[in-house]
Amino acid sequence: MKVGITEVAARAQVSEATVSRVINRRQGVSKKTRDAVEQAMAELGYERQTQGQLVAVVTGFVSNPFFADVAERIESALAPHGLKTVLCAAFPGGVPEPEFIDALVDKGIAAVVFLSASNTVEGADTGSYEMLRQRRVPYVGINGEFADGVPTPVFSTDDVLAAELAVDHLYRLGHRRIGMASGPAGNHPADRRVRGFLEAMAKRGIEDAERWVIRQSYSVEGGAAAVAPLLALGATAIVAASDYMALGAIRAIRRQGRSVPEDVSVVGYDGAAITEFTDPPLTTVRQPADRLALEVGRSILALVGNRDVPAGELLFDPELVVRASTAPPPAGS
Repeated sequence: MKVGITEVAARAQVSEATVSRVINRRQGVSKKTRDAVEQAMAELGYERQTQGQLVAVVTGFVSNPFFADVAERIESALAPHGLKTVLCAAFPGGVPEPEFIDALVDKGIAAVVFLSASNTVEGADTGSYEMLRQRRVPYVGINGEFADGVPTPVFSTDDVLAAELAVDHLYRLGHRRIGMASGPAGNHPADRRVRGFLEAMAKRGIEDAERWVIRQSYSVEGGAAAVAPLLALGATAIVAASDYMALGAIRAIRRQGRSVPEDVSVVGYDGAAITEFTDPPLTTVRQPADRLALEVGRSILALVGNRDVPAGELLFDPELVVRASTAPPPAGS
């Protein structure tokens, strides 16, 4: 027999209207009542219907082609099941992430995907997560574990391996003076890429690698700003923490009268499709956007349907894509 809200209401000893509010995660229900309804749903095997429900994808990097690609792929994975994604561009100076969450939760929302949002930032405000838990709205993260310490599904590219792939490629080409243009301190993916870079350099007998790391913003300007100190150290190759930073580095290298890759090699990170058509085409470490989005979609569908999903972080292997921005170092360097 198919279980409906009538059976759930009878089991929880509440009205059908109350069950409807809980199912749609709307306000106006006490925690005690919400818990009773959720327990009745679990005992009876009731699964929420997904048709027409909203899933928020929160990101601060919507202008970055990689994040736009992941958001689009998540929508493609969820749409056939009746879920509609809403893209929330929570960037500095715009609508703050908590305001997006507060507004959408009051409307009734099925789930939230934090796409390299507050989940990547050390010391981030955890109020949004607490609000979602109170309303029984499931949430998952991409490329960063949550600061509240509550076990939550997270799907991340292996940043340590990404740095190893980049350093190994440059080392095999003959580079020894390899610099890194990294993202800001306190950003979890940036910190892990730095750790991977230092480990990769140490493994190859290159000491004092910390001085080869320059922290900057994830932007074209940030990549450009990292170039001068790295070239002053004599770097013949630069590992950038994003494709945008890599493109900024290439611009700055050329402004100093040098060529890429004849004088300095550059490796990006993310693997946006546009990097195949830059000048020169960019060697990059590609994040597996397709696999990340597919797993996120599967998890959201399970969580919305009241099924369990393993908590903790699941790591996905990146891929080195070799193009024309890397070459052996200049003779005699």
